[in-house]
Amino acid sequence: MIRAVIFDLDNTLIDFMRMKDEAVRAAADAMVDAGLEMSREKAIEGIEEVYREKGIEYQQVFDDFLEQKIGTIDWKILASGVLAYRRSREAHLVLYPHAQLTLVRLAKRGLRLAVVTDAPRREAWLRLVTLGLHHIFDVVVTFEDTGEVKPDPAPFLRALELLGVEATETLMVGDWVERDMVGAGQLGIRTAFARYGDVFSKKDSGADYEIDDIAELINIVENVS
Repeated sequence: MIRAVIFDLDNTLIDFMRMKDEAVRAAADAMVDAGLEMSREKAIEGIEEVYREKGIEYQQVFDDFLEQKIGTIDWKILASGVLAYRRSREAHLVLYPHAQLTLVRLAKRGLRLAVVTDAPRREAWLRLVTLGLHHIFDVVVTFEDTGEVKPDPAPFLRALELLGVEATETLMVGDWVERDMVGAGQLGIRTAFARYGDVFSKKDSGADYEIDDIAELINIVENVS
């Protein structure tokens, strides 16, 4: 019997990569319009290079980009990029289809719900609150809560402890095979691979279940004895 469901956040509940791509494009356009002597395509490429080097959650990306490309921070250009990025990010921060309904239905069934994410605490909570999900989840475990990233067992064990459930009573839903499926599976947690959010096009997830729509979780939970 499933008593709790743990969700990854980005690319499982939120279409994170689409949001990120749109926000970077908007920032590049704004910086070029503000006087950056570079094509839009080159600006996008340069911003993405910083993300690849420093990590997708890196907060000083535009500072580094400008220092690398023009040797200094032009504050007019920086401010234009940051503002455009934030506006686009908010506009494109959306849940996958049926996510809200599925979460509500799971909660009404009495299941305890959690998020386990490698995202920084501040960013994770900003996304959850923006989308109105902060009252749905019983537990949220971010990077700062354990200092470890998936597939290390620490984030999963922390979630199980706070949820008050056993691994065998829990289902993990995520889009990243090596982090979400392997990390949870090695502890005996059942796993559901969110194929709709998979950016790596994995053919073999090794998960207990694979879903193309988050709403499929309802049937999985109902049929696990």
